[in-house]
Amino acid sequence: MTRPSVAVLDYGSGNVHSAVRALNRAGAAAQLTRDTQTLLNADGLVVPGVGAFSAVMEALKAIDAPRWIGRRVAGSRPVLGICVGHQILFERGVEHGVAAEGMGEWPGEVTALPRDVVVPHMGWNTVDAPAQSALFEGIGQERFYFVHSYAVQTWDFDQTLEVMRPPAITWSHHGADFIAAVENGPLTATQFHPEKSGDAGMQLLQNWIGTL
Repeated sequence: MTRPSVAVLDYGSGNVHSAVRALNRAGAAAQLTRDTQTLLNADGLVVPGVGAFSAVMEALKAIDAPRWIGRRVAGSRPVLGICVGHQILFERGVEHGVAAEGMGEWPGEVTALPRDVVVPHMGWNTVDAPAQSALFEGIGQERFYFVHSYAVQTWDFDQTLEVMRPPAITWSHHGADFIAAVENGPLTATQFHPEKSGDAGMQLLQNWIGTL
C-alpha cells in the first residue's frame, strides 16, 4: 500500500525534523522541502512554525509560500498548520503592540494570553473538541503539548454563510479560552504540537493522514 505523500514546508523554521519523523511514523511519506511542484502536488502539506508571528510571515513571503498555500486551499488540497503555522492562517497577529498581517484564511486576531497566568503556556493541556471533529476521532480526553504566549481567543466566523460543513473549532484554556484547533474543509490547524504529544498526537496525525 502506497503511503500518502506529505510535504513539510521548509522556509527556515527551526525544530521541524521532529514533525517529519512523526508524520513518517504515522504512516505518511514525509519530506522537508521548498520545491514548488512538490508543495503543490503532495497529497498533504504541513506548515510548521516556531517563533514570532511577524517573523514567520516574512519568512513565508520570502519564498512565496502564501501563494502556494492559497492555491492548495483553493484546489481543496489538504493543508495542516502547526503552532505559528496555525496562527498565520488568521487575519493578523499582534505582538508587543505591533500588528502583522496574516494569510486571512480565517477571521481573527492572534493576541497575548492573559498575563495573570504563567506565560508562555508550555506543557500539557486538555482540549474540548466538538462532536463532529474528524481530527480528534478516537482520541477522547487526552492532553496535548503546547508552547505559546499568543493565541486566537475569539471565533468570529460569519454564521449566516451557507456552507455544507461549518468549521469544527476545538478550544483549550490557559488564563482564557483560546482556539486549539480548526478543521475547515481542506484546511486544518493546531495551536499545539501533535508531533510532541505522544500517543494522542500520533493518533491525531494518523487521523489527518487518513483524509489525504
